[in-house]
Amino acid sequence: MSKGLTDTRVLVTGATGYVGGELVPPLLDAGADVRVLARDARGLDDRPWRAEVDVVEGDATQPADLDRALEGIDTAYYLLHSMDGGGHLGDRDRDMAQTFIAAAERAGVRRIVYLGGMHPGGALSEHLASRAEVGQVFLDGKVPAVVLQAAVILGAGSASFQMLRYLTGRLPVMIAPKWLRNRLQPIAIEDVLHYLIGAATLDGDVNRAFDIGGPEILTYQELIQRYAKVTGRRKRAIALLPVLTPELASVWVGAVTPVESTVARPLVGSLVHEVVAGESDIRDLLPRPGGLVGIDDALRSAERASPTDTGPRNLLITTVATTAAAALGSWATDTGSRWYKSIDKPAWQPPALTFPVVWTALYGTIAGTSASTLTTHDRNDERTEAGRYRAALLTNLALNAGWSLTFFRGKNPAAATVVSAALAASSADLARRAGNTKPSRGATLAPYAAWCTFATALSASIARRNR
Repeated sequence: MSKGLTDTRVLVTGATGYVGGELVPPLLDAGADVRVLARDARGLDDRPWRAEVDVVEGDATQPADLDRALEGIDTAYYLLHSMDGGGHLGDRDRDMAQTFIAAAERAGVRRIVYLGGMHPGGALSEHLASRAEVGQVFLDGKVPAVVLQAAVILGAGSASFQMLRYLTGRLPVMIAPKWLRNRLQPIAIEDVLHYLIGAATLDGDVNRAFDIGGPEILTYQELIQRYAKVTGRRKRAIALLPVLTPELASVWVGAVTPVESTVARPLVGSLVHEVVAGESDIRDLLPRPGGLVGIDDALRSAERASPTDTGPRNLLITTVATTAAAALGSWATDTGSRWYKSIDKPAWQPPALTFPVVWTALYGTIAGTSASTLTTHDRNDERTEAGRYRAALLTNLALNAGWSLTFFRGKNPAAATVVSAALAASSADLARRAGNTKPSRGATLAPYAAWCTFATALSASIARRNR
């Protein structure tokens, strides 16, 4: 890229995010003097460009921190949002944008560039409505703003692409909402970066929003099939249902993909709308040498840059291991034996039917949650943590089957109590390890630890009654 921003001082907010992190290198290549604002500077330590930029540690909601970050800045890139599930998304985004524009005005910033969401007219989802409102906040300010409005961004670290990738890769058959027939206009990350950088070179009096979209328009359902074809997969079987709400669909997406449900919910909600560019003025103002990137090329590029999805493999491994432990435990268990019928049991022991029902549900939870945990470690290249979790899981499953062998085959309730206590501790440790990758995973495994603790108390009671 040409040195079109030589001697231009720019601030990038959201640099720990995907688009912000990708924007910094081409800005440096264009000759810009780059500063980034980060709440925690340690989040930038793994960035290859870390030593080439000025880092200001601060909170974008605090005027004093913004004053430090914006001092001497010519162009400020606003790449922030509140997609964290904390509630009042629109209010928080509006307040943060207003605080930012006030600080930019105080600092004498010449241009603000904001990346928002492409949207139709009329009523909007909460996410798109907030993006549109933030864009209007900047356009109404005293600092000239360029508001770029994109639909689905196709890039390796884009949450929209990750949702598409994992849904398509993991579900050869899927039940989906009917609004997957809505049209959209995806854009490659390379083209987004081209427009973001070019926005800083526009005439100073330009103050308007621009729709930025790729060269093709298609439905989300068609996009799924295009991804499947590009990556060598079979055509996906998709059944569309009119009753699958955005809320239910986001839960489904959160369960199938690594995209956090707090992020999936606004993304899924946005698909209710058709998001097609209403104009293409930006193409004339900032022509793309060689033309815009086509969807197939964008998908291939994003796929090449994405880590291998180890989810299916991990699910197979954890399912086989859990099933083996369950089968061994089931073989060892003999509630019809003369010995078991003869021992004294407490009145509070649950009915016999309770145990297979509860254990079946728990085994499914163990396999699914453990697969998700291992996949997160793989995706983050946390080999040591993944190895430790596998060891903890195998230990847990060995103790699980060991209790049945000790109690029923060994006819030793006292020894079984010791094994059960170790199993309860192991289950709690497993929940802790899973929770370190995602709190909801720890919560999902908590009933397993609770049930094992109950089983320990039951074993201890039986041991005391049958000394």
